[in-house]
Order: sequence, then structure tokens, then C-alpha cells
Amino acid sequence: MWCASRNETGVTSVVLAVMTRSWTARAACRGLDTETFYPATSEEEAEALAVCATCPVRAQCLEYALRNRENNGIWGGTTPDERRRIRRQRAA
Repeated sequence: MWCASRNETGVTSVVLAVMTRSWTARAACRGLDTETFYPATSEEEAEALAVCATCPVRAQCLEYALRNRENNGIWGGTTPDERRRIRRQRAA
């Protein structure tokens, strides 16, 4: 399991990676058709989520989507509805 750590400035490694987007080089989706992650059917959604399930940088991808308010597509193994719920929980 991937774990975030804080550096001397208090910035977590997830946040630093999100800011630099260095994580994209290790993404399981790298090189795949981006349309895969904007599914039109539940079957297509399941395919995209299966790719995310194997991804070593899922946490960074999810954090990127949350910070940039990505309202469409599959990011970090989550659907748009799941990300909206996460944002609401963080705001509470």
C-alpha cells in the first residue's frame, strides 16, 4: 500500500507529486486511449475502474482530480459521484 509522508515543510509526498504531476509517468493508464476513462456505459466504467485498481499512483491521481475539480471521467479509481462525495466530506 502506498503511504504519504511529510517533508520538513509539512508537504506530503502525495501533494508534492500532485503539484509536479510526476506521478503520471507511472500511471497504469499511460498510453491508453483517454476515452476509456470517460465511459458512456456501466460496462465501460467497469473497464476503466479495473485499470485504476492496478495502478500504483491511484492516490496521486485521485488527489489531482479533487484539487482540480475534475467533474467528469474516472480519476484515481473513482467516479464523478464518488469524488463529489469525497469533496463534501472534506468540506464538512
